[in-house]
Amino acid sequence: MLNGSTVLITGGTGSFGNTFVPMTLSKYNPKKLIIFSRDEMKQWDMAKKFSQDERVRFFIGDVRDKDRLYRALDGVDFVVHAAATKIVPTAEYNPFECVKTNVIGAMNLIDACIDKGVKRVVALSTDKASSPINLYGATKLASDKLFVAGNSYSGSHQTRFSVVRYGNVMGSRGSVIPFFMSIRNQGVLPITDERMTRFMISLEEGVELVWHAFDDMEGGEVYVKKIPSMKVVELAKVVAPDAHLEIVGIRPGEKLHEQMISAEDASNTYEYPEHFKILPTINNWSTCSNRIKDGTKVAENFVYSSDLNDQWMTPAELQLWIDSNQSKIGAF
Repeated sequence: MLNGSTVLITGGTGSFGNTFVPMTLSKYNPKKLIIFSRDEMKQWDMAKKFSQDERVRFFIGDVRDKDRLYRALDGVDFVVHAAATKIVPTAEYNPFECVKTNVIGAMNLIDACIDKGVKRVVALSTDKASSPINLYGATKLASDKLFVAGNSYSGSHQTRFSVVRYGNVMGSRGSVIPFFMSIRNQGVLPITDERMTRFMISLEEGVELVWHAFDDMEGGEVYVKKIPSMKVVELAKVVAPDAHLEIVGIRPGEKLHEQMISAEDASNTYEYPEHFKILPTINNWSTCSNRIKDGTKVAENFVYSSDLNDQWMTPAELQLWIDSNQSKIGAF
């Protein structure tokens, strides 16, 4: 599908974009991959990595600026929406700015994609959008709803929107593994709660889920990757086996366990070999066979959370992943 196409990635200088670009260039032969972001220094650094490939282009802009989006989307076939204000405390202390990027930015992108004739849009979501307890999660839930509704908002236009949702991305900038690795020589690692669990997904798996969404989507689906869980205490022991673990308490806006599908979503959620699909209830889309395909309805009151997961990552598996990704952990 992406062969010969022009793809734009908002927030493309982040961890996801730095993985999506080389993987997509390797697997497909796109006409252009456009990195749309507002940080010129990150673009400069990223451009040096791909200086020999004319298919990779860079476009300074902000999703808050609709006019700039209209210019950037000219001739674009597919969009991956990765731009977000995502640090939980930052969002709590700067709520207006979080809403401008995560909600108003989503509205701008939806309008611009419809008007410029983009074929398909996949927006990245987060576990925090399921039963949100912090502002970041609330804005991402609003964003998810906007992208789902965008399929009817587009009217006679052919633009289609879907969402992919996953939890803790191993090794991404600001996540727990690079944080623990940066302070492990101090001999003490802070643990918010010894019961805490997290989903574990690699950036590569996240990219593959986006590819699958582009290929499978009819519009309005929320794709949730099946991934293993791990206790944060076990994770810490792998990163720094000799360090003392200091229990510091759960921070404001933080959950004990990650959740990606709530009991309220179970009535319109279907299971597939490698993922779940949450279908929208609007317009009776949750009963459309072209969206359900070969899926199996999940049980009533089904919840997909990191503590109730039937897949668990072992310390040996995590150690193997760390050994294989030393040079990339926290690099983006």
